[in-house]
Amino acid sequence: MKVLVQRAIDASVTVDGKVIGSIDHGQMVLVGIEKGDTETDTQRLADKLLKYRMFGDEDGKMNLNVQQVGGGVLLISQFTLAAETKKGLRPGFSTAAVPAEGERLFNDFVSKVRAQYDKVETGQFGADMKVAFINDGPVTFMLD
Repeated sequence: MKVLVQRAIDASVTVDGKVIGSIDHGQMVLVGIEKGDTETDTQRLADKLLKYRMFGDEDGKMNLNVQQVGGGVLLISQFTLAAETKKGLRPGFSTAAVPAEGERLFNDFVSKVRAQYDKVETGQFGADMKVAFINDGPVTFMLD
């Protein structure tokens, strides 16, 4: 499981011309589910995501997490994070979870994040989503 988290000033996801999730500031999070991922992984990364200190304190040091700054969390499934890119010029996806399992574990991840924090928005699994955001910093981390 890979979680790409970006500190955002503003983020939204649109499906069929309609905004289905948005935050003013906080974390824009892309989630890739791989074969072999389990509920243990979703719990571990849900805990880590919400506690990850990526926001500046009064001295400008990254000492605060999203909950401490009252930011939102926008979770978006993105199977391309599981791409194999070492060989050739076309990505392979044999390490990505099959869609049904990916959706189940993504929904489990969303549930675990929401159980700990109430400012959570999501995209739509498997949809053609248009994601817009302003990366603050820029600050981006890969959690796995």
